Amino acid sequence: MALQRQSSAGYMTNMAARLMVRALGKRLTPLGMSPAYMPVLLALEHGPLTQKEIADGVGVEQPTMTATLNRMARDGWIERLPNPDDGRSALVSLSEKAREHLPGVDAAVDAVNEAALGGLSATERAHYFELLARVIARLEEDVRRG
Repeated sequence: MALQRQSSAGYMTNMAARLMVRALGKRLTPLGMSPAYMPVLLALEHGPLTQKEIADGVGVEQPTMTATLNRMARDGWIERLPNPDDGRSALVSLSEKAREHLPGVDAAVDAVNEAALGGLSATERAHYFELLARVIARLEEDVRRG
């Protein structure tokens, strides 16, 4: 059996993802931010959520989310507020620092997207995202089935 990297969906997707994270990290580090914060920033862009809601939405386990949120709080990117609906939990919200840095984060994301997709036409980009969405949907279905 000879594994072919170029025809392995897992290998090629993983390689692209790792390179995108490195490229994004290079651009986010000057902002005092880690690429690991991105899923949380995206989850909180429409308002505060509980840690469980963020973890469920991002698709990570609670201990992983706890560690990420602790780092983000330490670095001043989020705030934890009392949850008026449940005294046992807190609401996580973007801090003022995070809101001030969002334009820089957006610029970093745009730069990485352009670096990755700059060689594709608008039609190719649309097709790429369409195919990626279909792949993700099939994998989500597979995971749900167990």
